[in-house]
Amino acid sequence: MSFNFETTYTTLPASFYREIGPNRVKEPCMLLWNERLAQQLNVDDERENVDLFTGSQQRDYIAQAYAGHQFGHFTMLGDGRAMLIGEHAYQQHRVDIQLKGSGRTHYSRGGDGRAGIGPMVREYIISEAMHGLGIPTTRSLAVTATGLPVYREEVQQGAVLTRVAASHLRVGTFQYARHMLDENAVRDLADYAMARHYPSLEQGNYIDFFRVVMNRQAQLIAQWQLVGFVHGVMNTDNMTISGETIDYGPCAFLDVFQSNQVFSSIDQQGRYRYSQQPAIGGWNLTRFAETMLPLIDDNEEVAIASLEEVLKSYPRVFGDAWLAGMRDKLGFATARPEDKSLAEQLLTLMEAQQADFTTTFRALSEGTAIKDLGEWKKQWTARLEQEGTTVEEAQQRMQRVNPAIIARNYYVEAAIQDAEAGNMETAKVLVEALQNPYIVREEHAYLRTSPAMAKPYVTYCGT
Repeated sequence: MSFNFETTYTTLPASFYREIGPNRVKEPCMLLWNERLAQQLNVDDERENVDLFTGSQQRDYIAQAYAGHQFGHFTMLGDGRAMLIGEHAYQQHRVDIQLKGSGRTHYSRGGDGRAGIGPMVREYIISEAMHGLGIPTTRSLAVTATGLPVYREEVQQGAVLTRVAASHLRVGTFQYARHMLDENAVRDLADYAMARHYPSLEQGNYIDFFRVVMNRQAQLIAQWQLVGFVHGVMNTDNMTISGETIDYGPCAFLDVFQSNQVFSSIDQQGRYRYSQQPAIGGWNLTRFAETMLPLIDDNEEVAIASLEEVLKSYPRVFGDAWLAGMRDKLGFATARPEDKSLAEQLLTLMEAQQADFTTTFRALSEGTAIKDLGEWKKQWTARLEQEGTTVEEAQQRMQRVNPAIIARNYYVEAAIQDAEAGNMETAKVLVEALQNPYIVREEHAYLRTSPAMAKPYVTYCGT
């Protein structure tokens, strides 16, 4: 079947979006096509329909309005280089189909709205890697060349990413409604979000709505920490209401474990460093709570107290999710009080020894040589014995949750450089391998480690 486009988002007040027409391109060409995702969406092979995937087809598009705190500073934003084709409805599911890098919109703020091939290939690779790891994420269906130059620090080839998301509702969308519109707009948006993402919630129960969004985000960030993922730009406009990871700009995975690792070139103060991600999640959720105040109670003090009571549980929800995941990574079948300390001791050792994050856990899973864990490994073995689990039994479980391969920075960068030179095969091979990162075929074994990079790895937002 073809796309079954509907658009429920436009049932919201018109202030939430702007209609835009097609953005013409010069020489559209399909570069990457995600056949697996197309099949999941129950969509025929649309690779020849390049006008659709560059935003140059004659049809109605919309750009969504939102605001947000960027590095702690509040500003008006919106889809400055993206537009929504529509919502694809299939098999009782509904997803946004959005084009990123498709050209100027009402919210471009002087920008050209375009994107280069490199950043779009990065998002394609990393989003599919996250999906392979089982982490909630937006997906990438296609990357299409436009034939237009994009002027940044240097001239790049233009490209458009087709992004698939449960929706593009963000904490920043609620901030826009609260600070730029009015209470009625916040209520309309909350009702829409609840109906779309959490239909089992009682209508008008905004406390439970806030609680479920908070829990989803706490669990999501715990999953990031467990695989060594550094998002890099945890602005409030990059926190979704659905609980999906969104916006793969200056992101990267840890190689050597450094708890304060920063990759983003623009994060000079380390606001979004690896170790800070859980706290920033709580900060962002506090901003979300502020937008919900008028819906909770007419008495603001009562509303604040109600939301603060929910927010108090955020550290516990995150901590429980992280510890449960760490128990899985260490092969524990039961919970014991010393587990958190044992996990933290391992991380401390890894950092002191400059151990590779992914390789350490996988080697422990496979019983292969790793850094000298000395006394810690004896404690780990004793902990398994206490619950009656053999090392071999634990390792079988561990191999199901500790990836053998990740989107390592060296190979992601190589794929991007090849793509910019016109060769998409490197990216295709990498994405194919990352579809199942727990079982490595012989031809993908080289991805388990990577050559040392000549200088510290730095990522860029691509705007």
